[in-house]
Amino acid sequence: MCRAFGDHLVLDSLDLAIERGETFGLLGANGAGKTTFIRLVTGYLLPTAGSVLVDGISPGVNPRAVHERIGFSAERPQLYPDLRVRQGLRFAGGLRGLSGAALEAAIDSALRRFDIGDHADRLVGNLSKGYQQRVSLAQAFLDEPPLLIVDEPTSGLDPLQRAEVREVIAGLRGQRTVVLCTHDLNEARQLCSRVAVLHEGRLVALGAADEVLGGDDPLALFRGHSP
Repeated sequence: MCRAFGDHLVLDSLDLAIERGETFGLLGANGAGKTTFIRLVTGYLLPTAGSVLVDGISPGVNPRAVHERIGFSAERPQLYPDLRVRQGLRFAGGLRGLSGAALEAAIDSALRRFDIGDHADRLVGNLSKGYQQRVSLAQAFLDEPPLLIVDEPTSGLDPLQRAEVREVIAGLRGQRTVVLCTHDLNEARQLCSRVAVLHEGRLVALGAADEVLGGDDPLALFRGHSP
C-alpha cells in the first residue's frame, strides 16, 4: 500500500497484517506516517496504490460497514465539555445507531468497564485529562466494535494518569483488536504483543514487542537504522 500527496510519498510499500484480537503497536517519530495510516484504515483517505481491508472490507468501497467496525480514540479527546459524561455517551451512542434500552445498557457497561461511573453526572470539561481519556475510550468502545484505534492515549498526562489509562487499555487485551499508536517505547512494550516501526513512510521493523524494542538502542529504529 502506498499513499502520496503530490510528489511526496508519505507511505511507501507498506505491507502489514494485524491479527484479530491482538494489541498491535504502531510506532514512529513525528512525520513517520502513523496518522496517514489511521486515515487510510478509517477511510478518510484512499491509498494511491494498493489496498486497505478492515475485516475483509475496503473503506473506499463500503465506508459505512468499516466505520461500524471501528472505534477511535484521538490523541486529543473529541468531547463536548459542556455535556455531562452520561449525556456525552448517550449522544455518541445515538450517532452509532444505538437507541432505547440497548443504548442505556451500553452506557452502563462502558461506565463500569472504564471505571467512570462515579463521574457519570459531572461535566466533561471539569474532569482531569486522565478521566477525559477514559471517557474518550468509553465513547470509542460504546458499541463494542471489533477494532479499536487508540492514538497517543497518554500524551500530556501525569504519571498516575498514564498508569490509569494504560491499565484500562491492558484490560482490553484479547477482547478486541487494538491498534495503539504511540511514541512511548515503554508503553508499547507494556501493552502490545507485536509492534511495527515506521520511518519516513517505510516499515523498518515488525515483530514481537520485546524482540523489536529489546535491543541496546531501540531508538535507532526511529532514525531508520537497525538497533
